[in-house]
Formats: sequence, structure tokens, C-alpha cells
Amino acid sequence: MVGHGSTLNAESAAPTYQHADELRRRGIFAQVVEGFWKLEPGIAGVLRGVFAPRVFVVPLFISEGYFTEEVIPRELGLCAKGQREFPRVQQRGGQTLHYCGPVGTHDSMTEVIVARAREVVAQHPFPRAPLLADIALFIAGHGTGNNENSRKAIERQVELIRARGLFGEVHPAFMEEEPRIGGCYAVAQARNIVVVPFFISDGLHSFEDIPVLLGEPERVVQERLRSGQPTWRNPTEKLGKRVWYSPSIGSEPHLPEVILERVRELAGR
Repeated sequence: MVGHGSTLNAESAAPTYQHADELRRRGIFAQVVEGFWKLEPGIAGVLRGVFAPRVFVVPLFISEGYFTEEVIPRELGLCAKGQREFPRVQQRGGQTLHYCGPVGTHDSMTEVIVARAREVVAQHPFPRAPLLADIALFIAGHGTGNNENSRKAIERQVELIRARGLFGEVHPAFMEEEPRIGGCYAVAQARNIVVVPFFISDGLHSFEDIPVLLGEPERVVQERLRSGQPTWRNPTEKLGKRVWYSPSIGSEPHLPEVILERVRELAGR
């Protein structure tokens, strides 16, 4: 399992370790090993400690893009620098390496998002938990002109969850693109809003930026952060709406199932 990792955010590697531990507990694989771009063990050297004849590399990333299409394959020796087309299954010595797609683009991420939304409302039911049919669900992402695939991953999940008819409304929302996160109050017809951040790990965006974009004063957010409190209190009344804000999807317990789906896709070949 390959995560981004960060020397600035101690929580960045937590989802990778969490899901690796769960897969080890299940005893499905001979080995489960973590590797990171910005932490040790690094991607380039992580396979030195892997001795199984079949190796499946699963990027714990939200979308296809620079890291999943160039950085990780290059560091693993699957392609040359700048090469974006390469065989997803390769032989190396006595091993067969399978390079899987990122977890965030798999259709089964739907279960992860729905579980997050259900969970945050159930944990904070004041005055009572609304029915899903009375909720406007917003899947929140960064959004950037540099990688349109991150937007596509969210829009795909919006389509899939809408088709299930669980929530009264389902919308995308972005930090740096339209529709903006701060515009959710005008978009939602329902009084109840649930915002699920579509990020692998909690950090600057989920703890600080998005609560401010949702209308919390930056001073309040920073005070809560310094004192170790949640930066958003569930639910919070804003502009006539009642808003629940969940943790990022990366630590959701359903995510190992998505990882296994990515493995099964290439194992079937």
C-alpha cells in the first residue's frame, strides 16, 4: 500500500497504517507492507523487503494524476521518467508486480462515503437524527485546474450515490472550483446538510480550510485547533441550515474492502 505521507502532518500516514493493520489481521496476504512518497519507508526501496512471488501495489490516493501515473510507477521502476503508458503487470526476477488503480476512483468508494455520512449524523443526533431522505449530501474536494481527474472522481461518486436514492440531494463541492463549498447553503433545498471531505487523510484542508469555507470564523477554528477540539461542532446552525461535517474518508473502516477490490481486478488477469 502506497501513501503520500507528510513531514508536516503527523496524521497523514495514519490511514495507510490503519488499513495495512486490518489487512494483516485478516491474514489474506503473505505480507502487507506500507510505503510512502514523503516518509520512510520510501517507495523506491520498499520492495526490497517483499519476498512473495506476486506483489500488488495499491495507491492510497483519491484520483489518477501525477503521483499515481508518474511518481509511484517511476519510483517502483515500472516506467521511465515522464513515461505514463506502461504495463500494469510486469515480471521482475522471480516476482510478478501488479500495479493497481488508486482506491479513490473505484465505484465501491460509494459505500465509504455513505458510511461516513450515516456515521456523523448517528454520532451527533441533536435534536434527533434526520432521515437520509431529508439530507443534502455534499462530497467536498480540493478541485484544481492542474488535475481534472480529482474532480471527475467526486462527480462520479455523486452520480452513483444519487442513483441509489438514499439522500434527498447529492452534490459536489470544491475548495478552488465551482460549485464552491461555501455555496452549499444556497444549493441545498433540504434543511439538513452533511459534508463529507473526499480526502485520504485529515490535515490542513479538512481541519482548517473547509470549516472556514463553511462559515466558521478563522479565529474560532484556530482556537479550537490549538486546544485540541474539533474545528467544527456537529451539528452547527448556519444560514438556516443544520450542518454536519464528517472526518475525511481515508480512515473509514470500509476502505480495506475497496483495496481488496483493486487487488481482485488485477488478480483476475
